[in-house]
Amino acid sequence: MTSTDSAQTPAEIPSEAPAKAPAKDPWDLPDVSGLVVGVLGGTGPQGKGLAYRLARAGQKVIIGSRAADRAQAAADELGHGVEGADNAETARRSDIVIVAVPWDGHGKTLESLREELAGKLVVDCVNPLGFDKKGAYALKPEEGSAAEQAAALLPDSRVTAAFHHLSAVLLQDPEIEEIDTDVMVLGEERADVEIVQALAGRIPGMRGVFSGRLRNAHQVEALVANLISVNRRYKAHAGLRVTDI
Repeated sequence: MTSTDSAQTPAEIPSEAPAKAPAKDPWDLPDVSGLVVGVLGGTGPQGKGLAYRLARAGQKVIIGSRAADRAQAAADELGHGVEGADNAETARRSDIVIVAVPWDGHGKTLESLREELAGKLVVDCVNPLGFDKKGAYALKPEEGSAAEQAAALLPDSRVTAAFHHLSAVLLQDPEIEEIDTDVMVLGEERADVEIVQALAGRIPGMRGVFSGRLRNAHQVEALVANLISVNRRYKAHAGLRVTDI
């Protein structure tokens, strides 16, 4: 056998497997401190509370309402550099738009702002709920959830869902330094979800936790009915913590 008989041709030489890229740290989140946050429904308890907490953390915040003067009055009350404007201007001027309007006006509001919200990162925190003598119960929209309704009405926006389980009472209490809770964040694109996680993390005590795609938003929204029952029984302002992460 000659030396050439035992030599391997280049095609026969096993190639080294490409090095595997290290897994991305799920807590390595972007810097969102320079983004402008608009809050539609910013004069209601939930929207006003979120606006206050984000502005207090140093975020630039604009709160929106159907009436600009009402929004400005609420902004003046909150301080911390919060501005007020009508919903359309709020949407136009913001990088991230939180939807905190009442459920019964959710669809109509978003439909009227489709153009202003095009290209924006939209965060829906609306909980479709009904109330009767037995207490709160979840409603199921035709699209599946409030977040999915938003995605259907805003085809040119990047829709996520978050901030459902926060107590408006705690958010608005200036004596409370930290809001001890996790925020479940849902969305279709990892980059968008991570921006919202980072935004939640701007509020002391909060973490934003990825919790699935928008098709899973219904059970997240519906859980608010259970938390209302908890709060009524125990005279509390309950939130959520996800363990082991």
